Amino acid sequence: MIVDAVPSPVRLTVAAGPGQPDPSPELEQLYRGFEREMLVPLWTEIGDLMPRHPRSKAAPHVWRWDRLLELAGEAGRIVPVGRGGERRAIALANPALGGRPFATPTLWAAIQYLMPGENAPEHRHTQHAFRFVVEGEGVWTVVNGDAVRMSRGDFLPQAGWNWHSHHNAATAPMAWIDGLDIPFSYFTESQFFEVGRERVADAEMGTPDRSRSERLWGHPGLRPLSQPDAPTATPLLAYRWADTNRALADQLALEDEGHEGTLSPGHAAVRFTNPSSGRDVLPTMRCEMHRIRRGARSAALREVGSSVYQVFEGEGQITVDERKWTVKRGDLFVVPSWSSFTASCGNDSASALDLFRFSDAPIFEALHVHRSSSDAPA
Repeated sequence: MIVDAVPSPVRLTVAAGPGQPDPSPELEQLYRGFEREMLVPLWTEIGDLMPRHPRSKAAPHVWRWDRLLELAGEAGRIVPVGRGGERRAIALANPALGGRPFATPTLWAAIQYLMPGENAPEHRHTQHAFRFVVEGEGVWTVVNGDAVRMSRGDFLPQAGWNWHSHHNAATAPMAWIDGLDIPFSYFTESQFFEVGRERVADAEMGTPDRSRSERLWGHPGLRPLSQPDAPTATPLLAYRWADTNRALADQLALEDEGHEGTLSPGHAAVRFTNPSSGRDVLPTMRCEMHRIRRGARSAALREVGSSVYQVFEGEGQITVDERKWTVKRGDLFVVPSWSSFTASCGNDSASALDLFRFSDAPIFEALHVHRSSSDAPA
């Protein structure tokens, strides 16, 4: 006789309730049989598995930049960068996700900190990634041998499975945020990782003002004919703040002149796109910059999929469902799936409220399950 020694994790409780069978000894016996064979009936789980609308496991939460920067600086003095840890990256852990290093069930966000003269070693991974710089200058990320300058306000996407390293050529530490689809890759069990060279070539350690990718792809409306059509992720490795800032300012100027251009009154917004196709920069993440002028409020937004925001400049008020915060430069916060979100900038603010946002919208659009509050069923 073969005895299955694996204990069953299934635990079923007989309980009266709407849609549940009447309690009886026979039902108790049936449930014990289900437990032994590791079976779970849908009628006991439908409320959790098939709710009337998304109920995110993540919680709205805010992380304060000044505290993150202080702790990252301590890590810079104590924790080396090298093989093993690979990066001095400190991930945001959503308080509702059991201590996992995940900002949301699909998105990773971390502060990365590099000391003067330090090099983060070369590696590659199948997870898609980007860097966004809220302050500082002097670090270069090297992607497949192409050195890309990182400066305040710059957005630097990088598709999965590309070799990359970082080096700080400045005399001061520098911090930025990393965004990746690590949780999505983790739960879908699709991740690969490979270490690269111990040291990149001296020629790759240069500090050019413009990377090779920018010289090829960084010309608005122009595509180099020597390059393949529509790669799945953007071939442009840097989207510069000067261009982003100009686009946002022009939208608000057009609004002042009585023309269409803003998302809603006082709310300018742009999306970073793949210059070869016009689609999202990365297959799993959508990245945007929003500007709320003083005295304005964004329209309420509710959509399938989660978002992480970082305040780039200014001060304002954020509302996520019943939670409300005042946020300032550098602060990060999470908007879970199907949570109502608004942002406002007071008349007494010193400047407009600039928000960098990344979300998992491309995943849900590809699955044809993305919905927003404007097109959701009643």
